Amino acid sequence: MTGDSWERARSALTVAGLPPGALVRVRPLAGGTYNTVEELVLADGGRYVLKTPPAPATPGLRYERRLLVSEAVFCAGAAEAGVPAPRAVSVGGDDEVPHLLMTACPGEPWTEAAPADGERTDLRRELGRQVARLHRVTGPGFGYPSGALGPLAPDWRTAFTAMTDAVLADARRYGVRLPRPVDEVAGALRAAGAALDEVTVPALVHFDLWPGNILVDRPAAGRARVGGLIDGERMFWGDPLADFVSLALLGDIEKDGAFLAGYRESGGRAGFDTKARVRLALYRAYLYLIMLTETVPRAPGDDHERWVRSAVAPELGAALDEMTGLC
Repeated sequence: MTGDSWERARSALTVAGLPPGALVRVRPLAGGTYNTVEELVLADGGRYVLKTPPAPATPGLRYERRLLVSEAVFCAGAAEAGVPAPRAVSVGGDDEVPHLLMTACPGEPWTEAAPADGERTDLRRELGRQVARLHRVTGPGFGYPSGALGPLAPDWRTAFTAMTDAVLADARRYGVRLPRPVDEVAGALRAAGAALDEVTVPALVHFDLWPGNILVDRPAAGRARVGGLIDGERMFWGDPLADFVSLALLGDIEKDGAFLAGYRESGGRAGFDTKARVRLALYRAYLYLIMLTETVPRAPGDDHERWVRSAVAPELGAALDEMTGLC
């Protein structure tokens, strides 16, 4: 671990009013694709997670500016909902938010914890209840609270159009290879936009609840449980249905009966009429556009790029076809 990491960690602890001299370990955490993520351990056993953004000149997507502002908002919303998630301890002091210090949640990512068949149903049902509680938290407008794409919008269609326009502009800027021409993609998204008018309440949407961001905790006594929903930096105020995309990444949420049962038990609305299906196709298209476009500035390596090209690009085409067929 570099001296810069220790200096950064001690500085964040000082801002939070915690003793920097109590720091005994700094450990990088895997999984982050944009921010630097580190675990801090104090002498009393306290564990924290420190996120630091890349340098301002680092290539990225337009919506990614000031991501940690959005994550701090997510932390506050999860606390309001009573959902296990990190709690923000301190946010860096200038407009660019140089760090976010959070409490650590117990457990290991679902991708590493590998729930057994007998556990999976209960965990997915519990997850459904937690996501439904998150969706009861509402915001002052629609869009990204970070302000990366401008102020919050008064309606969902305006906000979502700005979000898709931004990632399409990024795709043009980086020369991304999409399965359809960029203008054709833009036309399909706009043609389906009327379905977005069904959404009138700006709910908290995590939008990155793939298994790597769901922690499974196995206490010494008792059953496995969801220990935390993490990495809320891509959250926005919008349509709760949008969370169903990453919750069934490259799949179909309607096949996840346990999750939907828990979601409905806690008051979540999970209908799949024609307009809802159009919206789900729109949100799939948005996420898959992000996944394809970010490979250029991220430069994750040939293996990951091949996977995105083979697995994600066809799903974007299928989402565009579905929304066109339904409209």
